[in-house]
Amino acid sequence: MKKAIFNWSGGKDSSLSLFYLQQSKEYDIRYLVTSVNSKFNRISMHGVRQELLEQQAESIGIPLHMIRVPEMPTMEIYNELMEHALQKFKAEGIEYSVFGDIFLEDLKKYREERLARVGIKGVFPIWKIPSQQLVREFIDRGFKAVLVCVDEKVLDRSFVGRLIDDSLLKDLPAKVDPCGENGEYHSFVYDGPIFKRPIAFDFGEIVHRDYAKTSTTGTSVCSNTPVVNTGFWYCDLVPQNL
Repeated sequence: MKKAIFNWSGGKDSSLSLFYLQQSKEYDIRYLVTSVNSKFNRISMHGVRQELLEQQAESIGIPLHMIRVPEMPTMEIYNELMEHALQKFKAEGIEYSVFGDIFLEDLKKYREERLARVGIKGVFPIWKIPSQQLVREFIDRGFKAVLVCVDEKVLDRSFVGRLIDDSLLKDLPAKVDPCGENGEYHSFVYDGPIFKRPIAFDFGEIVHRDYAKTSTTGTSVCSNTPVVNTGFWYCDLVPQNL
């Protein structure tokens, strides 16, 4: 089997991509790799607590490798942190890096260029599959997820904290990609066929955050969201063991 790392966001596209890889039995996923905000101990951009990320990895059964990044990393700092991690993986004989991207060509190109610097190849299991088809499959296969972050430019406060289900798909505005591939929303998956057991949590407070400016692809190892002069609604998820 091909040794690989999986760039894990904790969300819907990552979960379905990992499911695809598990079904193919072609790759040996050595690590789930996630960038974590070093100030708040939360997944970069998504805002999900580190404790829930760790519970996901434990339930999936794949070791978690966290890359700690500053609160607002520059592109240079982000690239340095990522390249250092990739060199470590390469030294372990890992030759593939998996992403849950769907159709953003510039992001895919960026990822492949950075990987090529250390001799690792990119793998994109759900690339170019229509978003409507993907989200339909996600629901039909029994995955469960909640929206933890929404871009206020396209979705209002009422959407954050909602489950990804038929009701949500019906209510999404026509201009919003069903998978949120343009950064309209981010999700946290708490159950489904890749998990040994569900992730238990309670809903916490809903907060608003403004971002003046940050890098286009450097926010997160898994994020594809440009954040420039915009605001986001976040729903905090609280692990039930806290």
